[in-house]
Amino acid sequence: MKSENGSSNWTGFLSLIKLGKPSTLLIIIAIALSLFETIAGLLIPLFTRDIVDQISSAGIELSIIFLLLGVFIIQTVSGGFSYYLMTRIGETFVANIRERLWSKVLHLPIPYFDKHQSGETMSRVTQDTNTIKTLVTNHLVTFLSGIISIIGSIILLIVIDWKMTIIMFIAIPVAMIILIPLGKKMHTISKLTQDEMANFSGDLGRVLTDIRLVKSYNGQTAELAKGKRGIKQLFQFGLREAKIQAIVSPSMTTVMMVILVVLIGYGGARVAANDLSAGSLVAIIIYMFQIIVPFSQLAMFFTAFQKAMGATERIQELLMLNEEKDSGSVKGNYSESFSFENITFQYGENRIILKNISFHAKAGQTVAFVGPSGSGKTTIFSLIERFYEPAEGKIKLGDNDIIDIPLHDWRGNIGYVSQESPIMSGTIKDNICYGIEREVTDEEIVRAADLANATKFIEQLPDTFGTEVGERGVKLSGGQRQRIAVARALIRNPKILLLDEATSNLDSESEALVQDALKNLMTGRTTFIIAHRLSTVIDADLIIVIENGEVTGQGTHTELMERHELYQKLVKQQMKGDMVTGKSLL
Repeated sequence: MKSENGSSNWTGFLSLIKLGKPSTLLIIIAIALSLFETIAGLLIPLFTRDIVDQISSAGIELSIIFLLLGVFIIQTVSGGFSYYLMTRIGETFVANIRERLWSKVLHLPIPYFDKHQSGETMSRVTQDTNTIKTLVTNHLVTFLSGIISIIGSIILLIVIDWKMTIIMFIAIPVAMIILIPLGKKMHTISKLTQDEMANFSGDLGRVLTDIRLVKSYNGQTAELAKGKRGIKQLFQFGLREAKIQAIVSPSMTTVMMVILVVLIGYGGARVAANDLSAGSLVAIIIYMFQIIVPFSQLAMFFTAFQKAMGATERIQELLMLNEEKDSGSVKGNYSESFSFENITFQYGENRIILKNISFHAKAGQTVAFVGPSGSGKTTIFSLIERFYEPAEGKIKLGDNDIIDIPLHDWRGNIGYVSQESPIMSGTIKDNICYGIEREVTDEEIVRAADLANATKFIEQLPDTFGTEVGERGVKLSGGQRQRIAVARALIRNPKILLLDEATSNLDSESEALVQDALKNLMTGRTTFIIAHRLSTVIDADLIIVIENGEVTGQGTHTELMERHELYQKLVKQQMKGDMVTGKSLL
């Protein structure tokens, strides 16, 4: 969509309006009421002309006054209803677009979120949609009624006195000379402003999310400086917009006022020469104002439209992004074996993370991955979760590529407990039941908490399972959060379990409780572990050693201790670490 192309802008805007699904009936009614308001406004100068002329003739008909009052009432009532309906249309539109965007964001693949700050995406859903809503609600009806008012006023002016009308036509080319070049500049500035606002929102979201890190490391000064730069940039863009507005609105008003002064002077001379009635001059002046006001509104619509075009482009770009692939139709048989077949994965073109990874796990087995930090262990989990797609090779469940299994079904059968399992704002019950689409009984929740060794601490809380955990679970300790995460995995009854350093950051007491809960969770499930405990490694059915993204060894603990140098080194490091601190180094 080229922003310089006017027709393309309109096409993109209209297609977005269709996506918003505004009520056609409400739009027709709102426009009809706006027309009634405009027509009533056009009749007022005619009745005023008759009243002035009748007063000049020392007589007045009451019927004219009542007609004028009736027109005022029609104008007021129709204008009020029209405004309400257009506001309703605008709110409905923005609600539908936001719903569409929210659904889109939730279904975008993980690589999108790797590249974009959350605040930037939030800006698209909130601020950009609000910009378009402002255009629809505040300017669209005034634009349509303004055009009708201008055309109607010109026609009636021609009927009253064509000579006076010709004078007003001088304003049209002058207005276009002012509006067209400034409108293009406004569009460019608007896009830059929206981008900067998205970046600023991204920084704000990042800082608020990690506010404890900011305060712990005295990062306020650096973040304040960064925020000031963003605010200053927005301030500069705001001033550039203000400069254009400062030219557009006063210039348009000045042009029309000059024309008005000329009309009054010329019309007054004609009234003095009895070439024009006083009532007709009053009507012409009122019609002139009915042209001036819509012209000012058109200038405002023009700038609002340019802003909305920038927002439209950003929204359309987001809506056109590819969603996660979920076209599979094969029903997964989770009692079959699981395998990686020559999997290669890379970020971008040159950063290879995994190279020709292959392994085979039977259903119900426990598979442990060991290796130095950064060797690619967590990336393997991301591929299993289908956050990313391998560049080469296949991941299979039995004879089926997992990409052929519906994504919703696949993830619904996976339980994931990481070293810092995320906790959502809400209650403990909300977090245990998170993502479950069926009705969950209290008995199921309590049983999951029991198996996760979480019931004791939950019952000591003021509202037990109804206790609010705070943003990211800040009201809970690390061990408590981990046990809630285990309970969340248990209640899903997953067929495949992923444990990523699930107890590495806990104290000894919490670690023992979580370790015991994990044993309950692992029972009868195919389990993949990023290993950190020697006991876990020893008990695993298969241990896979990863070095620099490649498998350098596979086997049991005993087999690897006999023939794998790196594994021997890691085990010795852990044993030494356990002797000193009681904690694992694997």
